[in-house]
Amino acid sequence: MPILPAEPDRYPSALLDPASSDALGPSRAWWVLHTRPRQEKSLARPLCPAGIALYLPSVPRRCRVRGRVLTAHVPLFTSYLFLLADRDERLAALASDRVVQVLTVHDQERLWHDLRQTQRLLATGAAVSAEDRLAPGTPVEITTGPLAGLYGTVVRTASGRRFVVRVDFIQQGASVLLEDCALLPHRPAPVLSA
Repeated sequence: MPILPAEPDRYPSALLDPASSDALGPSRAWWVLHTRPRQEKSLARPLCPAGIALYLPSVPRRCRVRGRVLTAHVPLFTSYLFLLADRDERLAALASDRVVQVLTVHDQERLWHDLRQTQRLLATGAAVSAEDRLAPGTPVEITTGPLAGLYGTVVRTASGRRFVVRVDFIQQGASVLLEDCALLPHRPAPVLSA
């Protein structure tokens, strides 16, 4: 089977821009679609031409086919597609019979934040990998370099220290191997009661 070229990972292209959360309308909400195995792209393809907003973060993966090295673009979070839709658009996505379960997002702002951080991590061009079932660690902020301003967790693995950006809703994350990033412990601002 031929390996397809990279497809857009989001629709519209400005979906994760901070101003877009208001521009897309108040009737739309995030939904996380848990797809059948290897059906994420097949689900996304007809949704874009239909004008349904979605995010399917993907990463390049190199493989050897008949002696040639090819690059495939695979979903970062296997079997998950993030859909920003109203009721009718969500039903249109479900009509494809590629969805196993629809997960309701109760904290919309938190998911916006997590997805924007994931996209920023991917935009650096660094080798990003998925992290299943995140281990507890120290929350940190990167203070310098192309990832400055990102909040996440540092996890030690056999390959070294990895910086993890979490998508708490699906209990997964994206990680990048740290090199020369300056890290500071992140302490959330105290909540003042009235």
